[in-house]
Amino acid sequence: MVVGTGRYDGGYSFEGELLLIHLDSGDVVSVLQYPREVLGVDWRSETALHLVLAPCDDWENPQAHEQGHAVVVARSDWGAVGQGAIGAEELAAPAQPVVQPDRSAQARRVLADLASSAGRQWSVRRRVWAVEGLEDGRVLAALDGVLAESWLPSGDLQWGVGDEEGGRQLVLASDGTSVWTNAERRSRRKGRRWERSAPRVARIAVATGQVLETLSPGVFTVLVAGGRRAVLRPLDGRRKHPERLMMFNLDGPVNGPEVGRFDLFNHPFAVRRASRPYVLVGTDPDEPHRDKWVTALGPDGTLRRLFPHSWVPAEHHFGGPAVEIGQSLVYAGAVHDGHGLQPGGAYIVRRSLDGSVQWQHRTDHPATALDTDGDAVYVAFNSGALTALDAADGSVRWHAELEVDGAPTTGLSLAVAPQGHLLIGTVDGRILECSPRP
Repeated sequence: MVVGTGRYDGGYSFEGELLLIHLDSGDVVSVLQYPREVLGVDWRSETALHLVLAPCDDWENPQAHEQGHAVVVARSDWGAVGQGAIGAEELAAPAQPVVQPDRSAQARRVLADLASSAGRQWSVRRRVWAVEGLEDGRVLAALDGVLAESWLPSGDLQWGVGDEEGGRQLVLASDGTSVWTNAERRSRRKGRRWERSAPRVARIAVATGQVLETLSPGVFTVLVAGGRRAVLRPLDGRRKHPERLMMFNLDGPVNGPEVGRFDLFNHPFAVRRASRPYVLVGTDPDEPHRDKWVTALGPDGTLRRLFPHSWVPAEHHFGGPAVEIGQSLVYAGAVHDGHGLQPGGAYIVRRSLDGSVQWQHRTDHPATALDTDGDAVYVAFNSGALTALDAADGSVRWHAELEVDGAPTTGLSLAVAPQGHLLIGTVDGRILECSPRP
């Protein structure tokens, strides 16, 4: 079976894969040498496959979103086609207007009928971006289409607050009875224009799901954990003036210190168990993604540099998830390389607040989330792996591949619950409860 995937990345490229699935074994082979969004695919014969591919990018091509490249690729034995075997030369074809039918309603009907035939009810659940465990055993989550939801220890849904895009972060408020969450607002193309609805940052009562207050930052923001105030970092990199942290308390919003423009690759630094807010800030106002420092926000609203984000002067490190342990930070990231992520190019590192490296763990796959119980650091990777590292020296205690009923999945979010077990939010909408030991 052949499957075409892909989407526009929101700023430049159309990316995706052409997957061959061997039905007898379940093995999957990605056969395109370079990422391409596959708009259409159908078999013309046992040896000929017809493809419609989106342009590589929309650079200087305003028509790219209505165009496609139609080609026929032939192989005598598709079962023997290997990884990356179809190169750019075979896919070269003139661009032409294409109509992209919306098959979502048809797909939903098929899935609903399959579920019904098994005596079950089907509904959409997608990426779980954040999970948090509460002292009473309840679990909070933020996911696509849901700003926040609460699950009882019995496994029943207690309440949920919907949203057109869905929640991305959960930060427990200092009052102990509510949680802050924010909603993504992606730009959507309507004709030749891009439109985006208003940002949403809300504080929700944990007991009832009631929205207690909604902030109006004017731009989409990320939540910065730590301290008694709600601290927001703007993501609107189109502004010419330097960005500032936004701080909200009972007296209203307060402008915080300058932190420079936010870059999605370079500046994510969500620190769990933070005693104070931490952010990554570049030293060059014109290129804030360069020479990033880990900085801490003090009670008086001023930033203090702690240490450079990259401990290797010649390497540029992308940002990633983090957790505070005592007088140190454990954080994950990846090393930039012009040819893409290299073997061993992703890492988890523990550093004292003076910048000294206590240990580092190199890996081939970037981390999506991490947390600690003080004894071990648990890390979820975009490969679907889950690893426990010794918090003292970084050695691997155990390593596992995430599976549910034999089917692989990938963790996007992870939290150590107060009861000691692991909570994992997955790319396919599940919330898993796992033992901290293999």
